[in-house]
Amino acid sequence: MTLTSESRRIGHGHGYQDIPHLMALMTGDEKHGPAATSTLDALWVLYDRVLRVTPSTAEDPERDRFLLSKGHGPMAYYAVLTAKGFLDQALLPDFGAYHSPLGHHPDRVLLPGVEIGSGSLGHGLPLAVGTALGLRAQGLLDPRIWVLTGDAELDEGSNHEAIAYAGAVGLDALHTVVVDNSSATHGWNGGIATRFAREGWSAVTVDGRDHDALYEAFTTPHPGRPHVVVAVVEPKP
Repeated sequence: MTLTSESRRIGHGHGYQDIPHLMALMTGDEKHGPAATSTLDALWVLYDRVLRVTPSTAEDPERDRFLLSKGHGPMAYYAVLTAKGFLDQALLPDFGAYHSPLGHHPDRVLLPGVEIGSGSLGHGLPLAVGTALGLRAQGLLDPRIWVLTGDAELDEGSNHEAIAYAGAVGLDALHTVVVDNSSATHGWNGGIATRFAREGWSAVTVDGRDHDALYEAFTTPHPGRPHVVVAVVEPKP
């Protein structure tokens, strides 16, 4: 599969300026408001400028995979998927309703383009490691795997096993975005990026609201190493 930059950026009548309107259509009870907004800019830059996947290639074995580990508070994710044509806008007003496929946690069996069901913290990065290994075993070396986590997720021990293993085996198809809104219980001496760098990762910290800075960080070369981008946003209230 070959996806050019132009084909990735073809939208469905929506741009970044339309995201607030799409989010406003979701009037269901969002229980994690800060989580819903902290990921917005990273998600937009990924889907608009980086990920090689479209609605028509969502089942292609050669597609890039995006795994939302920070699955609680998925309103921004649903809005971006709608803007990029994966979801029908008509679904948004029923967000959180009993009959709606747009639950408070994304469900991969109900929504096109969603790779994992998520919301229980600490699973996304280990699943991304397994995805990278599985694709490698199948000889699929072109797809890139992206996973978005929150800084508080790094309190979960499963992530540190995944960080250590991915660095040790040089999973350079693996990319992690950590949205840092200062909600972690413990934190890390020297910052989050140093935790990954100690295990052999390529690591960059950027302003999580600056689209150009995010794009530059997302596309930084990192041969032979997995890559993490720490996207710092305003602290959680």
